[in-house]
Amino acid sequence: MIKVSDIAKKKVIELMNDDGFEPSNHYVRVGVKSGGCSGLSYELTFDKEQKEDDKVFEDNDVKIIVDKKSFLYLVGTTLEYSGGLNGTGFVFNNPNANRTCGCGESFSL
Repeated sequence: MIKVSDIAKKKVIELMNDDGFEPSNHYVRVGVKSGGCSGLSYELTFDKEQKEDDKVFEDNDVKIIVDKKSFLYLVGTTLEYSGGLNGTGFVFNNPNANRTCGCGESFSL
């Protein structure tokens, strides 16, 4: 399961509405791809459709879809949002990551 913090929920809903997505019907697609300074990097997009191999979750009124491959890396992750002095943006609190880069956008297992 992937969780969504209260602050991330508010920002997701705001951004989905700004981009023409309906939070109650559409999804946040979370994924992992090769790259970044630690080996793997996170992806976060909006999507109107789920694919056949997607896993679907709902937490804090946010619908999340993850492809099977990415799910293995993201089990137990919490999507958070930071607006502090060190940068603004979504943060993946991933208990599976052994090492992350300074910007928090990539990790390794």
